[in-house]
Amino acid sequence: MSFTIIEQCRARLNRSELAVPGSNTTFLEKAAKSPADVIFLDLEDAVAPDDKEKARKNIIEALNDLDWGGRTLSIRINGLDTHYMYRDVVDILEQAVDKLDLIMIPKAGTAADIYAVDMLVTQIEAAKGYKKRIGFEMIIETALGMQNVDEIAAASPRNECLHFGVADYAASTKARTTNIGGPNPDYHVLTDPDADGNRDVHWGDMWHYAIARMVVAARANGLRPVDGPFGDFSDPEGFRAQANRAAVLGCEGKWAIHPSQVALANEIFTPSEDDVTKARRIIAAMEQAQKEGKGAVALDGRLIDIASIKQAEVMVSKAEAIAANDAA
Repeated sequence: MSFTIIEQCRARLNRSELAVPGSNTTFLEKAAKSPADVIFLDLEDAVAPDDKEKARKNIIEALNDLDWGGRTLSIRINGLDTHYMYRDVVDILEQAVDKLDLIMIPKAGTAADIYAVDMLVTQIEAAKGYKKRIGFEMIIETALGMQNVDEIAAASPRNECLHFGVADYAASTKARTTNIGGPNPDYHVLTDPDADGNRDVHWGDMWHYAIARMVVAARANGLRPVDGPFGDFSDPEGFRAQANRAAVLGCEGKWAIHPSQVALANEIFTPSEDDVTKARRIIAAMEQAQKEGKGAVALDGRLIDIASIKQAEVMVSKAEAIAANDAA
């Protein structure tokens, strides 16, 4: 291990993160009963300019009046380049005392963006005498944000997670697509012709680099990486494929832009019983090997060592956290 120890952010379940527009009071009421791990109340893209002020008031009332059942609550504020942002932060933090857990910062482009919000939040907390410290979620959804993702991830001790915002990222990089996540039929290569002249088509994942890059920045700074939206909520198998890919790359969870996607995300980002059982066997086998003075041992015909324990412990720890959450 490096002599530099990575300090982990506050541990929270983040398998599913449900997006709820602040302009719709019916959706807010339904969200309070959702099984999502995290709920973010949106003031940005899902709210029309003429509805911004009303959405802010709706969210304040919802935070104060609804029973959220102990769920992690976040607000997505408007961008720092708008005149809505400062009121989003000031009004909600001052009028919904200790109801909020996180602030989601959209289109994070530089570390200075995070510093600016941190300064405002810190002043409000000090002025109001709040004991609960608000955490930050940052959406990486521009070329500038991806260029500066390392600095953004390290910009504040409030930082808890990075999210990948695929739609705005596509617009920022001028990618040739109108989908919100998912594959693109043009992102493929052809094999060389075989003896009969036939060629196979191999599709690729055009978002692989961006998500993998975000995961590295998040984990290197002790943060949770979370995959963003999959726009076609009528395609559960497509969502499942994208979420599985994100999980394999190291993401903690994925957005749900429709209630039907919450259960899918919770399922996919919950370790299976078979995987948890195998992880416990790895830990037990390595504990026995260490008692015998061995640094590695064979289990089911495969070599396992100290690195295997670390992988297994991550999985077991997550399974235990999920079990504790379900029992609460």
